[in-house]
Amino acid sequence: MKHFSTKAIGELESRQRARFINSLSGFKSANLVGTIDNKGVTNLSIVSSVFHIGASPALLGMIIRPTAVQVKEQAQTATHPQSVPRDTLANIEQTGVYTLNHVCVDIYQQAHQTSARYDAEVSEFDAVGLTESYLDGVAAPFVLESQLKFSLSVREITPLKINNTILIIGEVTHVLVDDKAVKADGYIDIEALNTTAVSGLDSYHVTERLSRQSYAKVGKNTKMLTVSGD
Repeated sequence: MKHFSTKAIGELESRQRARFINSLSGFKSANLVGTIDNKGVTNLSIVSSVFHIGASPALLGMIIRPTAVQVKEQAQTATHPQSVPRDTLANIEQTGVYTLNHVCVDIYQQAHQTSARYDAEVSEFDAVGLTESYLDGVAAPFVLESQLKFSLSVREITPLKINNTILIIGEVTHVLVDDKAVKADGYIDIEALNTTAVSGLDSYHVTERLSRQSYAKVGKNTKMLTVSGD
């Protein structure tokens, strides 16, 4: 087994180090963040940093890299990565609303292309060939081709001092999902929706369920459940 010390990791070329460290957390969700600015220009950006915070209220967190302005205002050191303008963050700050759209097998290549540095005046929807979709009362665009998508209202935006990244916490307001994927106990069978996972920065995966497991209790072995929770 190969051993990487702090020193060895630090000596890796910057892109190699980024791929290496991004691989450590394993499989992550692949989501497209849909936003719109005050001029009506839409933006679409792939992220793999979405995570659950709580169910009541329904909160999800997301990490965004620092904006160019934030980096410029602070002394840059080796721990402060270079950055580019973040249209996603700017739009969320302007409107207070955004959507998250699961990346399914049919669109993963187009989803990955949204990570390119398009000008702010260019909509990634148009650039990569995905379709804007709207719901009454939600300003931000959904991705029509996504099989599981939901809108969120901003609850907190917090800069993280350790590396200038931005934590965005949103409350889920609307969920759009094929009813066949929602089980009686509330479980959403995302595998049935062909949702992909991502590892590292650029590797996409389909999943294969081993099983659902029963509620764990001390002194009692868990048992395998069906997808429906039986």
